Amino acid sequence: MSQSGVGASVAIRGRLLWFDGDPTLEGAAALRFVEDGVVVVEGGMITAVGEARDLLGRLRPNLPLADHRPHLVMPGFIDPHLHMPQTQVIGSYGAELMEWLAKYTFPEESRYGDPAVADAASRFLLSELLRSGTTTAAVYCTSHPQSVDSFFAAAERLGLRMIAGKVMMDRNAPAALLDTAERGYSETKALIERWHGRGRLSYAITPRFAPTSSEQQLEAARALASDHPGLHIQTHLSENAAEIAYVREAFPWSKDYTEVYEHYDLVRPKALFGHCIHLSDRERAALAEAGASAIFCPTSNLFLGSGLFDRAGLMEAGAQIGIASDIGGGTSYSMLRTAAEGYKVLALLGQPLDALAAFHMLTAGNAAALGLDDRIGRLAPGYEADLTVLDSRATPAQSWRMERVETLAEELFVLMTMGDDRATVATYAAGRRLYEKGGRSLPGKQEMPVSAPTRGPGEGGEAQ
Repeated sequence: MSQSGVGASVAIRGRLLWFDGDPTLEGAAALRFVEDGVVVVEGGMITAVGEARDLLGRLRPNLPLADHRPHLVMPGFIDPHLHMPQTQVIGSYGAELMEWLAKYTFPEESRYGDPAVADAASRFLLSELLRSGTTTAAVYCTSHPQSVDSFFAAAERLGLRMIAGKVMMDRNAPAALLDTAERGYSETKALIERWHGRGRLSYAITPRFAPTSSEQQLEAARALASDHPGLHIQTHLSENAAEIAYVREAFPWSKDYTEVYEHYDLVRPKALFGHCIHLSDRERAALAEAGASAIFCPTSNLFLGSGLFDRAGLMEAGAQIGIASDIGGGTSYSMLRTAAEGYKVLALLGQPLDALAAFHMLTAGNAAALGLDDRIGRLAPGYEADLTVLDSRATPAQSWRMERVETLAEELFVLMTMGDDRATVATYAAGRRLYEKGGRSLPGKQEMPVSAPTRGPGEGGEAQ
């Protein structure tokens, strides 16, 4: 059964946490926290947020109430860079980027013209994201249009806000994965017409990266971007020294890697550049001036030995920054694990990442990096009701550690550094509870959400 229509109506009670600003710039004043609060959802949209004592008595009769106390309720996590076809090569041993692509990734991606393969992988990925509290992602499919159809169809059934695109790639990959400049353009155009704006779905123009696209294909990407100025663009930038050397050789007219994308008018707002590790001052300034986003992928960068992301340098330049799992170079679907590894990367550079800044990045910060901060990433009236519920005591080790925690900031730091998918109690998208710990999760064989949210102990037909 399709879940793509109007969202659910429900009241969700718990310890509410979200950000109305960037704590890196504004400190704790950016944090919003309600110890016993309620989020009221009507038709998948948040209509009220506040103290339980103020809102419970005003709820309309028969509105379901999900009581998640004492757990944290916050906006659903947002993952701005990952690869749908890499779920079965995650954790592949011993290779740097270019070798990893040739040895593991490209052979795996060659399977995704098969609808059965693409359908199963799409369902699996969305299930893992929901289990980890992630409600929105920017997703690379393969060069096969089928992979995009499969992913968007699965996301549409669940009513999820997702961004995805067909990889455009016409050189330096196995023949089974190559398109041409013309075919990459025409297939992308057809997919945009078929999927963009349908339900909560958005299309991303997706040239994989400069090494796998000819100048003719980058011209085609420019034409698509010109025809669709509001669309996302996603690609990779300055991840690995060998990659950068190849780009220098393949595009000798370019002063640096970023200028390749600038030349084809692909650096603009809602352009998402994965990695951005080895950037010059000029490149950082160029991203900032254009309003593009640099996406930090810490678990992938550590796993492939690619380098350390200079968050402070990009912030000083004024660039928009996101943080992402980069499955399957990244090694965890959990944005909590992603933030924990991000903390370690930045610590090596003397750039400590505190818990407030990290949770802001996972929610409102990543929403801003995607250009969707007017729709998702906050608990506020008029926002889409995508939420995650987290248990800071999800494991014995966390529970033991929490005995010594005295402040909310300390609790969040423990959750960030020790937490993973086991901390997710429930995940809501457009007000529908699509994951519940200990219950059924979606998608999979079932296409209906778990049982509807119910009132907590002692709650009657109308909340008091």
